[in-house]
Amino acid sequence: MGGRAGFFEKDPILDGSLDAPSATVCTFLWKRSFRPRANCKAAVQAIFSVEILDWETKKQLCFLDKVEPNATIREIRLMFHKLYPRWYPARQSIKLDPKGKSLRDEEILQHLPVGTTATLYFKDLGPQIGWTTVFLIEYTGPLFIYFLFYFRMTFVYGLDERFTSSPHPVVNLACICHSFHYIKRLIETVFVHRFSRGTMPLRNIVKNCLYYWGFAAWLAYYINHPLYTPPSYGKKQINFAVIMFLLCEAGNFSIHVALSDLRRNGSKTRKIPYPTKNPFTWLFFFVSCPNYTYEDKVILINREINANAVTRNILNFLGQNRWGPGSVSLS
Repeated sequence: MGGRAGFFEKDPILDGSLDAPSATVCTFLWKRSFRPRANCKAAVQAIFSVEILDWETKKQLCFLDKVEPNATIREIRLMFHKLYPRWYPARQSIKLDPKGKSLRDEEILQHLPVGTTATLYFKDLGPQIGWTTVFLIEYTGPLFIYFLFYFRMTFVYGLDERFTSSPHPVVNLACICHSFHYIKRLIETVFVHRFSRGTMPLRNIVKNCLYYWGFAAWLAYYINHPLYTPPSYGKKQINFAVIMFLLCEAGNFSIHVALSDLRRNGSKTRKIPYPTKNPFTWLFFFVSCPNYTYEDKVILINREINANAVTRNILNFLGQNRWGPGSVSLS
């Protein structure tokens, strides 16, 4: 017989070579051998249990029973938050090892190197503040601090009438450029920036503000000082400085837009940026964060400002040398 004819060249039942009882048994076996098997019930998915311990004391904080295997770390954070309301998800660091890295929100429980009873470690990151709020605070401060010196408040330079206004137009231009930069940064914070991490520790806001606010006051003090003298090379130096300022501001904005485009549709995945058709993005060929290259510009308005700018650039380098490796990491 063609196809699946059984174990015989000829059907022994139809051929009559077997007696009735044997034929009955053979027919049963033949049907059993080639009967389509019914679909087996889907394998029962393993249900996980999650034990969360304190990362320092190893004391058990909670035991989550009947956790779905496809549960994400974010979902586990929310379960933990229900038991401990004071530890909201952004304040939690969940780890596989007490001294290891924090697990990402999108990681799935069943893909982690754990058994059906998973042991995770919790670390309190302390009070958190959103990055958008951080940037708004950092950039609003310099904007208003500068005006205290620009309008020469009496508690800054004294009560002498000669100190109430500046006779040099370049001082007004410097105020316009400074204000433009920080207004641009505030607008970018609201409409352009996308953050891979939602928050930072609240305690860091003092350090961040001290940098931005402190340098704004330092620069404003000398630029708006009553003894300020205009640039040595006059209008040529001023015009060159304004052109360089506008080019750097355009470059800084272009890089921020290019970085923002890497995280469209709410993605938090870190990607490698590449140059686009925009010439301002071609610095990606040489450095990983050219937005800071554009920000570290030196506006040569006068010798005093130049000295302060150089000092600020040195501190910029020291701070970014410590921050940079973590920022460009894709892990």
